Amino acid sequence: MSRPMWVRACVAQSPAVQSRSSFVSQVKAVNVEIQVVLGRAQLPMAQLLRMGRGAVIPLDTTVNEEVWILANNHPVARGEIQINDERIAITVTREANVYDYMAGSA
Repeated sequence: MSRPMWVRACVAQSPAVQSRSSFVSQVKAVNVEIQVVLGRAQLPMAQLLRMGRGAVIPLDTTVNEEVWILANNHPVARGEIQINDERIAITVTREANVYDYMAGSA
């Protein structure tokens, strides 16, 4: 059932709608830090302290495995690494499962 034109006009101009619109535009202006987690590793502190330039840290992931995409340190998606010319990008493939991230698994 559609509202009469005058009701739609009143709702559109109401302070509550204007306030909500202002709130939404403020939320859209917030910057979010995006991080990509390639993999994880656990090392003894002694080994970490011995590392120097050129040391290699093996990760618990493979070349074709999906990476984690974090927004403000919270897992939000999984993705694949894309390399075009000299640029690296991430293609979002699916939503993140927070429980998998916390467990450290794919």
